[in-house]
Amino acid sequence: MELAGKVAVVTGGGRGIGRGIVDRFLAAGAKVAVLQRRPLDEKLAEHPDVQHVPVELQDTEEIRTAVDEAAEHFGGIDILVNNAGMMFEASISDITPEQWDLMMAVNLRAPLFLTQAALPHLRKRGGGSIVNIGSIEGIGANPQHAAYSASKGGIHGMTKAMAVDLGTANIRCNAVAPGWISTELSEDYLTGMTDSAAARAALNDLHPVGRVGTPEDIGDLVVFLAGDSAHFLTGEVIVLDGGRTARLSSP
Repeated sequence: MELAGKVAVVTGGGRGIGRGIVDRFLAAGAKVAVLQRRPLDEKLAEHPDVQHVPVELQDTEEIRTAVDEAAEHFGGIDILVNNAGMMFEASISDITPEQWDLMMAVNLRAPLFLTQAALPHLRKRGGGSIVNIGSIEGIGANPQHAAYSASKGGIHGMTKAMAVDLGTANIRCNAVAPGWISTELSEDYLTGMTDSAAARAALNDLHPVGRVGTPEDIGDLVVFLAGDSAHFLTGEVIVLDGGRTARLSSP
């Protein structure tokens, strides 16, 4: 198995994209520490290769303690996936300083200090892989997403900087920029529309592959980026969106 003997830390791994990553990591033979505030569901909580570490990602001291706890539990860390994030909609005119600061604290500051906390453990293992979850909204933007797009654009830039700074320690850093991924939240959004079937069909038609993505699609790519097969790949932001952003609008 690709990740046999590896230990991964995944933030926000209990649901959505994070859950797809965790499930694929477990299938690839890794042990996984899930760092998040919410408890895990029964299936994940009872898995022998999963540890839940409660943490408030706005608190840098809690971050360091949680990472150290994960390393102690499994005997080290080989992989860090900075997945946890948040999103809200607000116009440029209406964004408050408090909203902006919260978005940056969770989406941009936390990944930096999670990486900082993981570095001693990665160095002890002789290197490792960091995967940051960005977004196609770090490349383009939807209306009223200025704060979210700024945070994800920051993740993309920080990923490249991490790759430059950490390469000599044999630590690689890449980012995945997902497009529309089917999660509980996105399904609730579609279900709440007046004609959800038509909205779903129109959304699928935006993608050359004919469908939206799944958390497992993201998980498959993250497994590759975390594994030894990607040993010469670092500093990249990989768009995973079923071809949506590659497709030109009709003339």
